[in-house]
Amino acid sequence: MNKPIGILGGMGPQATVDAMSKIIKNTMAKCDQEHIPVITVSIPDIPDRTESILNHNDKPLKKMSEYLKILENANVGCIIIPCNTAHFWFNQLQERTHTKMISIIESAVKHIEKTDTREVCILATSATISTQLYQNKFAENNMKFSTPSSEVQQKIMDSIYKYKSGNYEESKEIINQVINLYELNSDRKFLLACTELPLILEEWIKSYPDLFIDATDLLIRNAIYWYQYEQKI
Repeated sequence: MNKPIGILGGMGPQATVDAMSKIIKNTMAKCDQEHIPVITVSIPDIPDRTESILNHNDKPLKKMSEYLKILENANVGCIIIPCNTAHFWFNQLQERTHTKMISIIESAVKHIEKTDTREVCILATSATISTQLYQNKFAENNMKFSTPSSEVQQKIMDSIYKYKSGNYEESKEIINQVINLYELNSDRKFLLACTELPLILEEWIKSYPDLFIDATDLLIRNAIYWYQYEQKI
């Protein structure tokens, strides 16, 4: 058996569970023994990533580095982080471990680049937007993108935080208002660049699967491919 996939999670816990679930759903297995081994560290005391970035501090980095060592000591084959905003520190974390890390940003951008998507509307936390984690990559690849207005962005943050706090229905009502502001057409796709958004928008995704790009799902597919075909024992 290959080395397990390591998940640096807890940002938030439900997004971590969603990532684990997607590993199972995207793995062709006929029995328990054929599934991919996964070791998850989901310790949710990592400081709020958006608050830290907007306040110009690196408080989450210390905790993430600490928990990264747990995965490294567990001898995982690769490490993924099901949190887009945490990827602000991706390079610094990779420098602190010898274990390969797979980026959710790279996974999403490379996938979109291979499709005929004409425009990507980035739905993410305010920190992910402000640090231009996706915008810079799209610009490098001459890909057309857009981001919400400041007013709409605040609604997205409200929805994300409502979901994290357990106010699921209110969270979905707010995000419904956001999606309804846009004209739905095949020329524009929504990139769900916050790992809570696929959970909040679950019903929308079922109704309009071709209009949404789930960054978490793309990260998981890349990790599975690496586990099955690229890992060197």
